[in-house]
Amino acid sequence: MSRDREDGGVKRRGPAADRRTVSCTPFVLGLDLDGVCADYTGGFRRFVAQDRGVAPETLPDPVDWDWALCGWDIDSRDEYLALHARAVNAGLFRHLEPLPGVSAALWRLSDAGVHIRVITHRLVVNGGHGAAAGDTVAWLERYRIPFRDLCFVADKPQVGADLYLDDSPGNLAAFREAGLAALVFDQPYNRHVPGQRVHDWTAAADAILAVRDAPETARASSTI
Repeated sequence: MSRDREDGGVKRRGPAADRRTVSCTPFVLGLDLDGVCADYTGGFRRFVAQDRGVAPETLPDPVDWDWALCGWDIDSRDEYLALHARAVNAGLFRHLEPLPGVSAALWRLSDAGVHIRVITHRLVVNGGHGAAAGDTVAWLERYRIPFRDLCFVADKPQVGADLYLDDSPGNLAAFREAGLAALVFDQPYNRHVPGQRVHDWTAAADAILAVRDAPETARASSTI
């Protein structure tokens, strides 16, 4: 039996899922998008391949956060940022594929009382903020991603949350240095990062609920 669900004033419908009594102070998940919810590598690969007239399969999966070391003949951060800016203005963020199971898993969390706060550093280059912000919202709605807040910010530890889910080695190090609880969403470029790791969205939802239900004093020590 389906039921109405609400997300930021927009009613949704969906199957029954894990539920608990929601407290006055909900558990907040700080959720990254690229590499966690959306396949940024795949979308950027398609753009670069088309731009250079090569087959997408000739561009390997990045095994380093530095695009100059990923085997795509990107020589510097400036070259990467220029390519990224053109991709964003061409609709990159609107057309990314969602990672498998992300919508169902996030609705499971939302139905269980988790407050989902999207925290993304997509406003990384000047001149594309309108496209980045608008296409992000369109993507979240298209793929039925529930969320209560949407934050565009680079310094993610400054945005409050009980638990963060991210793939960036730099962000994960910043959470760890601040003593904040975080889960590592597994990607080839973050295999060296310490901490509790999840490999897919079923495991991510299970881990998030386990952290939420753990004593508050044990949260950070169990995940960083």
